[in-house]
Amino acid sequence: MHKPSYFSKLKDKWAVSSNRALVVIFIVFSITGSSALKLARPVLNLFGLERSAFEDHWYTLIFYWAMRILIIFPIYQILLVAIGGLFGQFKFFWNFEKKMLKRMGLGFLFK
Repeated sequence: MHKPSYFSKLKDKWAVSSNRALVVIFIVFSITGSSALKLARPVLNLFGLERSAFEDHWYTLIFYWAMRILIIFPIYQILLVAIGGLFGQFKFFWNFEKKMLKRMGLGFLFK
């Protein structure tokens, strides 16, 4: 008996028809993650939250990293849909985004 591969299961779960589309989706996820990390620093600097402004105390470092994560999250969400659209996968990433935000309790954003 043939056991379905991980990629076959993922294609079924995401309702993706081809291996090409699956590769494009993986590429979009990787570009989006890297881009969100790169954009976080200039956005923090825009708000005056440069890393150099924080002393090397554990509590200031926690505050800095918490702010960085809070900034990265919305940047990532926006970039995911935008970059997905550039790669011709807008519908997939828009649905993915809505599903993820609903699970996080932010479904009210889509009503």
